[in-house]
Amino acid sequence: MKILILGAGVTGSSVAEALANEENDIVVIDFKPELLEALKERFDIATVTGNAAHPNILEQAGIADTDIVIAVTDSDETNMLACLIINALHRRPKTIARVRAIEYLKNPKLFGAEGIPVDFVISPEQIVMESIRNLVELPGVMHISDFAGGKVRLFSVKVVADGVLTGKKIKSLKERLAKGKTRVAAIFRQGKSLMVNGEAVIQTGDEVFFVSPRDEVRKVLIELNKLEKPVKRIIIAGGGHIGKRLALALENDYQVKIIEKDPRRAKKIANDLDKTIVLLGDCADETLLLDEAIESTDLFCAITDNDGVNIISASLAKSLGARKTICLLNHISYSKLLPGTGIDVSVLPNQETLGSILKHLRRADVAQVSSLCGGSAEAIEAIAHHTTDGLSVVGRQVDSINLPAGIVMGALIRNEEVIPVHHDTVFEEGDHVVMFAIEKRLVPYIEKLFRPI
Repeated sequence: MKILILGAGVTGSSVAEALANEENDIVVIDFKPELLEALKERFDIATVTGNAAHPNILEQAGIADTDIVIAVTDSDETNMLACLIINALHRRPKTIARVRAIEYLKNPKLFGAEGIPVDFVISPEQIVMESIRNLVELPGVMHISDFAGGKVRLFSVKVVADGVLTGKKIKSLKERLAKGKTRVAAIFRQGKSLMVNGEAVIQTGDEVFFVSPRDEVRKVLIELNKLEKPVKRIIIAGGGHIGKRLALALENDYQVKIIEKDPRRAKKIANDLDKTIVLLGDCADETLLLDEAIESTDLFCAITDNDGVNIISASLAKSLGARKTICLLNHISYSKLLPGTGIDVSVLPNQETLGSILKHLRRADVAQVSSLCGGSAEAIEAIAHHTTDGLSVVGRQVDSINLPAGIVMGALIRNEEVIPVHHDTVFEEGDHVVMFAIEKRLVPYIEKLFRPI
């Protein structure tokens, strides 16, 4: 598949990395040659230097025979204009465009049939905001992804010393997990995946992923003694796109404050928010945090556009008494700096966004993808269809499919209902199946079984 990526920034680089490892023909356009050189040193891709919205640059990049365009430059306008030009001048490939500004996204007609010709619009800020909001609503979890329109959730918890999970075999947990519909999907130990089977033993420090019906998640967390007391007071460090969206989503149900250092930005978001208190200042200012009663704050969210500021401010807030801290990291390598800081959860925007792009690129009928564990693993919601080549899962029992070790069947949704997956479960046309692949090399096996022909 030939894929053209517009923009070699943090998002474009992460997309290029994910797709280059899947034997795709990748071309990246950016006007900064140093970014392109850095990518070429790491991956076997082609690059073109120039403005991604200029017709001659697009032609130089081979737009005429491109299958998919992923427009993720830092400019919404460049992304939209590039898609408009591609549609006007060339055989139209599928287009995916990142649009960040709420002002564009709140006008649905803008991307409708008579609007800007973009096949799929993604908003990383909206995706990240929803991810953080889920963490706020379910304190105690490390990660949450929704599948099947929210009917099924994949969530992870950290195993602590002397906890309910510590030293347990997976098979011993079945009695505690709700109605047989909750399954252990994966175990990651020191960043590496383990094979999931009944004899696997959970250890302190492991991150354990579960798949469960949405209405059973709280019950499971209670059973595992991982549901923390509710959050009430929240301080958001950073009033950018994500900070503003998060405040809008939370201010009616929580006591929310935003710390923003830019006077003009602070004034603007103060006018747009009804109940949120907007503070002008430095989120890493100890005096300011103490004045705002950081010691009685339930959650401190460091979500500025600077990873260093996020790490410092979240660590400082934790040391001053904040009950829980969340830190936004655009560079996954900075995750190595977190041990010892006291920071509870890190959120990786590029990983969150990657899933929303991959679901449009998978060679199967895929409804949802969640990229996990630094992009090394994937959770996929695929739809079963009958095919004439005999490879489809339709009409076959689970135990007859012989999936390779490392792919775990997590949930089955049939006629809008979540049903347990057993060895003798027979797949039917239209079933939605949520699976966890602990390594990306396993994804083609899923694509083969769920490819509509």
